[in-house]
Amino acid sequence: MKKILFLTGTRADFGKIKSLISILEQQQEFEVFVFVTGMHLQEEYGYTLIEIERCNFKNIHTFENHTHETTMDLTLAKTIEGLSNYCKNINPDMIVVHGDRVETLAGAIVGSLNNILVTHIEGGEISGTVDELIRHSVSKLSHIHFVSNAEARKRLLQMGEIPQSVFEIGSPDIDIMFSDQLPELEVVKKYYEIDFDQYAIVMFHPVTTEFQHMKKYANDFVSSLLNDNHNYIIIYPNNDLGSQFIIDAYNTIKNNSRFRIFPSLRFEYFLTLLKNSQFIIGNSSAGIREAPYYGIPIINIGTRQQNRAVHADIVNTDYSQKRIEEALKIIDSHEIQHADHDFGNGNSTDLFLECLQKSDIWQLNHQKQFRDS
Repeated sequence: MKKILFLTGTRADFGKIKSLISILEQQQEFEVFVFVTGMHLQEEYGYTLIEIERCNFKNIHTFENHTHETTMDLTLAKTIEGLSNYCKNINPDMIVVHGDRVETLAGAIVGSLNNILVTHIEGGEISGTVDELIRHSVSKLSHIHFVSNAEARKRLLQMGEIPQSVFEIGSPDIDIMFSDQLPELEVVKKYYEIDFDQYAIVMFHPVTTEFQHMKKYANDFVSSLLNDNHNYIIIYPNNDLGSQFIIDAYNTIKNNSRFRIFPSLRFEYFLTLLKNSQFIIGNSSAGIREAPYYGIPIINIGTRQQNRAVHADIVNTDYSQKRIEEALKIIDSHEIQHADHDFGNGNSTDLFLECLQKSDIWQLNHQKQFRDS
């Protein structure tokens, strides 16, 4: 029996790996462990450990990696220490990490330095922030890659990864987006006490390399929303440096009847709300990936998603209040063109399982080699 350890630090990465954990738990040849840390254990971000516990996974381990200094390097160091100790207890055959968070980097470091196979979900993608440095670093520390599309695969091969280690499976959250498990809109509205007939979604995250400007960006963004007339469902930012500026700005409108503000939403419930929204505004990857699949208009603000693979006609704007307000004035009449769905066909989970059930993947050399092109 193979022991497989999944690491999750945010509501976003859990939405990507939830279906992968679930399908492996159903197989007798795998024993699955889930290491829960990061935002999941922070009250101010909704304590989303509850959502993981609702899944009834057999082996859940929690570790609080939050530090008072909230700097990424100290969070990384603390996560490495906690995960390393846990790995010594369970001795996993594989560590599965997702994306570009510091927790992801911690997982890749612990695995690669302890002769444990590291599997990276959604490597080979690009963005306009420090996340890109982390994502590519994780790829170089990983032995196995499950990528979203051919472009991501090509980038990993450019980085010297061997073709036998890169598997194109699409984006796992697409499986959930089009499953029959999503709740009805009325159920979601009742659960979260949302009484809007029509609404837009707000997801605005800090950009760590622009920390000195984030307070102004956040205040200008909220002012733009106040000067608009749409109803808004606002979801808290992630916990990167600068998030408190955004939360403080949201606190100034928490009693305004046009806004409903949530630290977090259950992933399936969020998808139902997104699917039925007028548009999404902010700088979340949900506007680049999920929204186009549902044909939802997108206003993308600033640099956070710069260079991401975009296969939809997105209204892009800078951080200025003037430009954001201009975008809001045209969004209702913005016509959605056909978007190229380049993140899979909703069968990522099955493809992931097929790969792990083949002996080839377990025979990959733990000693990585750089392949010259």
